Amino acid sequence: MLRSHDRFPYHPWAGRPQWSWPNGAKLALYLGVNLEHFSFGEGMGAELAPGGPQPDVLNYAWREYGNRVGAWRLLELLDELRLPATVLLNSTMLDHAPALIAAHAARGDELAGHGRSNAERQSTLPEAEERALIAQSTQAITQAGYKHPAGWLSPWIAESHVTPDLLAECGYGYSLNWCMDDMPVWKKTRSGRLLSIPYPQEANDIPAIIARKDGVAQFAAMLVDDAMERLDQTKDGIPQVMGIALHPYIIGQPYRMRALRGALQTILAEREHIWLCTAGQIHARVLSLPEGSIPQ
Repeated sequence: MLRSHDRFPYHPWAGRPQWSWPNGAKLALYLGVNLEHFSFGEGMGAELAPGGPQPDVLNYAWREYGNRVGAWRLLELLDELRLPATVLLNSTMLDHAPALIAAHAARGDELAGHGRSNAERQSTLPEAEERALIAQSTQAITQAGYKHPAGWLSPWIAESHVTPDLLAECGYGYSLNWCMDDMPVWKKTRSGRLLSIPYPQEANDIPAIIARKDGVAQFAAMLVDDAMERLDQTKDGIPQVMGIALHPYIIGQPYRMRALRGALQTILAEREHIWLCTAGQIHARVLSLPEGSIPQ
């Protein structure tokens, strides 16, 4: 027998219960806006170009453009299109760019935990240190005056064998780390259930633009095709979740913003058939459903 994670069993798509998101929609769409901070001269970080010796000013400054400029342009676009967002928040951003976090909170966006910094991984830590990382990140958010996050995305989507257990024990209700389904799935932990909400690894500007080197037109077309195909698929009556993952230092570059605007405008032409929401609202909706509505 192969080793198993023992968090959830296999569950085929065919034959799942048919129900709806609010307003009768079959497709829930949320935007995950990653607000991230990186250590200067050390640690991990996405790269525009192969990094040289530290301090790697080229790549550090490219990422910081997202916090200083790109994220603010993205906020303007969200307001223009009347779109909510789930902010995936490195807690060090609360000290680094507090005005940016306050601007998202003022428009009612959800703040979800995203570790301390994307210069580190939590999966390599001993359990006690990982527990401390989650607690420190969470405490920083609540001490800044924001409510305890309902959800968590690990930096670099890096989990240890006990991450789901630690999240549940720290009061989290859902995680975005697993991308194995098109609807929420209950995961078992040693202290109860944790909801896994789909987070995109395809409709995501890092793997698309940075890893695969897709052009922005290709990325924009992918978003539209993904949404349109899902709307067609939901004619089977089974509800779906679509996430779009955005990083302001990537998508916040002006020429990419123009392409993103066009893609979102095309998708929003189907607004009456889509529930535009946050990941936290998906979690709350699932909690209201009859038992057995989603896989577990």
